[in-house]
Amino acid sequence: MPIKVAIVEDDRGVREGMVRVLGRSREFSCVGVYPSAEIALAELPKSNPEVVLMDINLPGMTGIECVRKLRAQETTMQFLMVTVYENPEQIFEALTAGAAGYLLKQTRPAEVLEAIREVKSGGAPMSSQIARKVVHYFHENRPTGDLATLSAREKEILARLAEGFLIKEIADQLGISFDTVRSHIRRIYEKLHVNSRAQAVAKYLPVATPRTPAKK
Repeated sequence: MPIKVAIVEDDRGVREGMVRVLGRSREFSCVGVYPSAEIALAELPKSNPEVVLMDINLPGMTGIECVRKLRAQETTMQFLMVTVYENPEQIFEALTAGAAGYLLKQTRPAEVLEAIREVKSGGAPMSSQIARKVVHYFHENRPTGDLATLSAREKEILARLAEGFLIKEIADQLGISFDTVRSHIRRIYEKLHVNSRAQAVAKYLPVATPRTPAKK
């Protein structure tokens, strides 16, 4: 089955470009295109996409606020924020609102499609320059969150999530099953009071001592 994708973007040219990119592959199905957050908030639950390409700087309600409101509905949709800016504060706000990744509008089409695949697989795609800004911002603005409640295995898995590894890759590295890793991740979310990978990593990064270089 193709990955169901929706687009929330106020610029008509950008919207049409994204639709063309998705239409080039049978691996993706565009199930909705919305010019504003207000319309998207009402219509996205009906189209039920798996991944949403969400512009941040929309007229009226921002894309970040739209994600926050949709996340409050306990949706299973995953959100990729798309913007022309590399603003660290916006990146942080988008991730804490529940976004799974953050892309620049000038990202090449092939990389956008790969980012959608990665989000669908449980990943958190970002360009390398944005990832560096995120790490720096988190170190400068430490979010609260006690990691002491996590078990040694949960901390180990969280560290790998922070490095960008997919669930399957973590399972292979640790010699445990995919479902076991998912169960650990669910418990991590519960203990840290978060509902997304990005939010969990946001609490981890400020206190972490990297084990290995981050995966590109």
